[in-house]
Amino acid sequence: MPNSTEEKKPATRSRARKAAAPVAIAKLRIKVMAYEHKILDASVRQIMDTAARYDANIAGPIPLPTEIKKWTVNRSTFIYKDTREQFEMRTHKRLIDIIDPSPKVIEALTNLSLPSGVTIEVKMM
Repeated sequence: MPNSTEEKKPATRSRARKAAAPVAIAKLRIKVMAYEHKILDASVRQIMDTAARYDANIAGPIPLPTEIKKWTVNRSTFIYKDTREQFEMRTHKRLIDIIDPSPKVIEALTNLSLPSGVTIEVKMM
């Protein structure tokens, strides 16, 4: 209970203002995948050179974990059943972020021709 000698604060005091929400920056996330790492690295270098030509802000390439799929197959069906062969397929991946891309950069990347065997996923974030 306040003393009578203390002054009361006005009832209409302003509340603390909320911090302004940060402005969302557009980001183009490119995920490049291939079975052969040499072709993948050449494709990533081509993408980065194209983006750098238009003065884009680039983050990457970030190597992602290699996905390994393995299969075990019997060599023989009856007599030598215990002998088996193992096969594996490795998928190498890289991630490239282009921060605040201009329309010229996006157009140049869509017109880019990459070697066969290279898969690209593009997301606008």
